[in-house]
Amino acid sequence: MDELTCVEICAGAGGQSLGLEQAGFIHEAVVELDPDACETLRLNRGSEWKVIEGDVHNLDGRSYAGIDLFSGGVPCPPFSIAGKRLGQDDDRDLFPQALRLVRETGPRAVLLENVPGLATRRFDSYRAQVLEQLHALGYQTWWDLVQASEHGVPQLRPRFVLVAMKEPWAGHFRWPEPSPSPPPTVGDILHDLISAGGWPGADEWRDKARRIGPTIVGGSKKHGGPDLGPTRAREAWKKLGVDGLGVANEPPGPDFPIGRQPKLTTRMVARIQGFPDTWAFSGRKTAAYRQVGNAFPPPVARALGEAIRDALNATVSASSVTDLGHHASLAAEPN
Repeated sequence: MDELTCVEICAGAGGQSLGLEQAGFIHEAVVELDPDACETLRLNRGSEWKVIEGDVHNLDGRSYAGIDLFSGGVPCPPFSIAGKRLGQDDDRDLFPQALRLVRETGPRAVLLENVPGLATRRFDSYRAQVLEQLHALGYQTWWDLVQASEHGVPQLRPRFVLVAMKEPWAGHFRWPEPSPSPPPTVGDILHDLISAGGWPGADEWRDKARRIGPTIVGGSKKHGGPDLGPTRAREAWKKLGVDGLGVANEPPGPDFPIGRQPKLTTRMVARIQGFPDTWAFSGRKTAAYRQVGNAFPPPVARALGEAIRDALNATVSASSVTDLGHHASLAAEPN
């Protein structure tokens, strides 16, 4: 197989980047605005990825023309149910910039993820505009709700994912199949970390937390600190024996009462998101937790990346390549 190249925008702490790397993609550039998240990227992959700290408005996609995949997790506030849902009227909406960069880079495939709110009827016309522009560029498109728990992540974390691909490779794309095994429970996946400080109640806690968790919420610089989300999310964590009103610096120690609900550390939350324990996060606790909470789970990104990789690496006949222009014109028609 040839090496597959990728440019990613709005990379955050690298959840999607890491998953795509695991799927076989080489990052030509990873773009992020937040300084702490950029430092996280440099800490973990600074010698392998070109980390660009800056606004995507200033990125010239023509410098990366001919890449295989353009990806990103465009900001979710314009479409989040928790926000004002202004859509294209929100200055944080970066879909127009993503589409500009798709035009400039001309990738064979596109992967963009967002919150489930973008799938609601309120944004029907907005989604149609996005697809219309991609069809005009010669892409076939698929938009679907992907459940993180179906790919080994122990939390309820649905994401609305857009995949676009040019012919003839589009004919080979299939959404990744859910894992045949159920995801690990919060208790099982965190037991070693929750017991690392010598807490005698760790085993009892694990037995109570034998379910997957609710969606991790990272918050923003304006709203949300280091806690596990709004009231409804904290109530769900409470049922798992977790105090969601804050994030701990260390696991509970030997004097922590049995039966009391411990808080999770940033490392524990990162494991729930699917990050390896070796992935370091830069910044103070609030900044580090926000990066973790807002990340795209690496296992989900890997599953999607493998599906895209398989389509791009599929054997394409000479006649299919000859007919590329004809297929592209068909792809311009709405699905």
